[in-house]
Amino acid sequence: MYLDFEKPIEELENKIRELSALRESKPEVQSEIESLQKQLEATTRTIYEHLTPWQTVQVARHPERPTIRDYIANLFTDFLECCGDRAFGDDPAICGGFATFERLRVMVIGHQKGKTVEDNIRCNFGMARPEGYRKALRLMQLAAKFHLPVLTFIDTSGAYPGQDAEERGQAEAIARNLREMSRLPTPILCIVTGEGGSGGALGIGVGDRILMLANAVYSVISPEGCASILWRDGSKAPEAAEALKLTAPALLKLKVIDEIIPEPPGGAHRHPEATMIAVRKVLRKHLSDVKGTSIRKLLNKRYEKYANLGR
Repeated sequence: MYLDFEKPIEELENKIRELSALRESKPEVQSEIESLQKQLEATTRTIYEHLTPWQTVQVARHPERPTIRDYIANLFTDFLECCGDRAFGDDPAICGGFATFERLRVMVIGHQKGKTVEDNIRCNFGMARPEGYRKALRLMQLAAKFHLPVLTFIDTSGAYPGQDAEERGQAEAIARNLREMSRLPTPILCIVTGEGGSGGALGIGVGDRILMLANAVYSVISPEGCASILWRDGSKAPEAAEALKLTAPALLKLKVIDEIIPEPPGGAHRHPEATMIAVRKVLRKHLSDVKGTSIRKLLNKRYEKYANLGR
């Protein structure tokens, strides 16, 4: 799947595929293929180094970007999934459980999007209901009980706004998570891997470190929603994306996030293995930092971090 601004990449890859099919009968095309591959690398790098905020939103929403289950499979071992909120039921839009990260036992929690239409429908496109946030809180409290760090992977357009979710207390569930995460007596690292949308992201997004993939976005509202409110015109989403300062460099400058995790040119969806290596490296560094901090000092720093936002 190619995005609108990736047409030059699509054309070059199509040419490479066509010539590669002729390689056995015409070995002389190999030099042309190598030349096109160099051109492809340069074109991809140029495009991804100059993404507009709206283009970054499109990349963050790419259906082939790694999901929480991809990160679990590649970064962790001994994953034991825990289901249910012990009050209403289980929400497939939130995935979580015990896991091991480089011999360190941790609790992993994240929004789950699907790779197919059927998976997305089952996971509600990563939009969690109250039982999802209550499940996440249950797992965080379990982690605190056993003195395990919590790692959250954020990728949602927002919490589900349907009637059934409102009837079961969507706002209360998210608000409770904000309060409890702010004082949870164990280290918390949060990583925005795709879309970080509104309260749906914040419901598992309060932590000691907020990390963000280079082509992810993090915002109080979607660009389309913002444009509909401000201009009564959803087509002005690109202008809204620019105004919202939702890209990783803008948020790092505003001190909303603590570090940008680099993505290879072409994005995480094209190079998932390289992305996993980058995420592993950053997780290792920040886990090492927070593990050596006393809980009292950790909680004080967490309070100061959020008290200083916006100054």
